[in-house]
Amino acid sequence: MNLLVVGISHRSAAVETLERLAVGPEAAADLSRALLRGGEVREAVVLSTCNRVEVYATAATFHGGLSAIVDELHRVWGLGEADADLDFASCGYVRHGADAAAHAFRVAAGLDSMVAGEPQILGQLRDAYDTAREADQVGRHLHELFQQALRVGKRIHAETDVDAAAPSVVTAALELAERSLVRSGFVGLAQARAAVVGAGAMGSLATATLARSGVKSLKVANRDREKAERLAAVWDAEAADYDDLTSLAAQVDLLVCATASPEPVLRAEHLAGRTAPLVVCDLALPKDVAEAVSRLEHVHVVDIAEIQRADAAGAAADTLAEVEALLAEEIAAYNEALRADAVTPTVAALRAAAADIVDAELARVARRGDFTDDQRAEVARTVHRVVQRLLHEPTVRVRELAGQPGAPDYARALRDLFALDPAAVAEPQTGDLADALKINPVATDPLGADGTLGTAPKPPGASSPRRP
Repeated sequence: MNLLVVGISHRSAAVETLERLAVGPEAAADLSRALLRGGEVREAVVLSTCNRVEVYATAATFHGGLSAIVDELHRVWGLGEADADLDFASCGYVRHGADAAAHAFRVAAGLDSMVAGEPQILGQLRDAYDTAREADQVGRHLHELFQQALRVGKRIHAETDVDAAAPSVVTAALELAERSLVRSGFVGLAQARAAVVGAGAMGSLATATLARSGVKSLKVANRDREKAERLAAVWDAEAADYDDLTSLAAQVDLLVCATASPEPVLRAEHLAGRTAPLVVCDLALPKDVAEAVSRLEHVHVVDIAEIQRADAAGAAADTLAEVEALLAEEIAAYNEALRADAVTPTVAALRAAAADIVDAELARVARRGDFTDDQRAEVARTVHRVVQRLLHEPTVRVRELAGQPGAPDYARALRDLFALDPAAVAEPQTGDLADALKINPVATDPLGADGTLGTAPKPPGASSPRRP
């Protein structure tokens, strides 16, 4: 099975391109369904944020999976011949196998974000995974990958200072906004009247950050007014009318826009006649703020592009070095487990072949009339014990050896040595595999008590279980 990550991000495309190729929740769901209907892709998770659109997928063949994903991305983006400059080849990237897994870990850690180390991506990754899982679009491979990526992301935030050192996109934007306010004569955010348009994840974070900074007043507007009222109540703010942005903008010095609207929500006519300084933070992709707004006198727009250009938007170098070291350790452990897992279907086929031989011999013994039922039962138990003991140590060792970097193809060696039928080595379903290897199958809840997958690769330093 081939693991792929296919997408675009702020690292591969300009902000304007990301805005043009943004994928909303409905389009992301349509993309996943279309990929699975096509047959080439077996599992799919679509991660769409203001910084990236990525498809995490498994496919029977690399080229077939890649072609299917790129074709569906072009369809969802609505690209035609006139949009040749926006096609995937001009701005996309592909990660395959171990590189795809490493990429997922880096994304979860926040190291692939526009603001290095930002914590929001971990929640966005979990939401994308949960959405795909609830739609039955995730199988064993992506389940294990995402469980491990989420665990690694949580570990990095728990064991390093990346949270303190790395401002979120919201924090970075508000820092730039405060500098602009100071240039206009404000002492800082505490002297400013602020409003947030949008009550989703980004809008909620902006509201919380502004409230903690002690702004002079704070309003929240959202298309769903009840959601705005709930958010405002939490942070002692005031709910405002989403349909009257002209009035809202006239009452504030700082306006943060963070909606999921496909079209700009703040336009130049909303600010007509304004002469007082105004700072607008546009945290949305596609943009919430029309281009004409940035050309208005006395208005400064802080957008994703400006955040991207900011020299200070990232975690401290020493903290990032610590995170990189921890990440390298986790990636190495995951790849070791993947290499060991690659031999598992062959080991299962070997055990199944041995079981077939035992069953045939026991059937021959059963046809003899000079054995009592008790004697036949004892012979069966003895033969099974002998086979289990003979196979146990070699099959445990072959998994350990296969996990080492640069290890030879132990799966092929087993197939050749024991003349295993290639069809018998086809990857079985999880439950069949557990039975074949005599492993306790995963419980009804696929997640363990610690939130990790029971059969997922182990964290570094964890001992390998001795399988009976």
